[in-house]
Amino acid sequence: MTNAWDFEFTAIDGQPLPMTTFRDHPVLVVNVASKCGLTPQYDGLEKLYAEYRDQGLVVLGVPCNQFMGQEPGTEAEISEFCRTNFGVDFPMTGKVDVKGDGAHPFYKWAVEQVGEPAEPVWNFHKLLVGKDGKLVNVFGPRTDPLDPEIKAAVEEAL
Repeated sequence: MTNAWDFEFTAIDGQPLPMTTFRDHPVLVVNVASKCGLTPQYDGLEKLYAEYRDQGLVVLGVPCNQFMGQEPGTEAEISEFCRTNFGVDFPMTGKVDVKGDGAHPFYKWAVEQVGEPAEPVWNFHKLLVGKDGKLVNVFGPRTDPLDPEIKAAVEEAL
């Protein structure tokens, strides 16, 4: 696999979600959870998406239950939670593993590209994919989505 466009997720509604859908757009891929101390970052992710979507940014939420079982719900429950509590309008995938042997191939690829910093250590780990499908930046879970460092990276990727 040569870039992010080579991968496919399943959307939260069960439909195929090939990453080629986002070709020529920067994509901020974020593993998310509904019952985490960092869950309020959904608000910042939605604001970031609203601010830059017309310029081409895609935020992709990737629910994951690998960190202390903080995403136990079904895809329907996760979707409802995100819409109701945070007005989430950005695309989301079905639940996947993001680390270890069972990690989704996208996440294994990300680690192959930049090493350990790409492997999520907790919920709300952020991977920025450039318009060309290459991994261009990694942000830790505690980096707020509206942090100037993320916004600057997004603006450069646009």
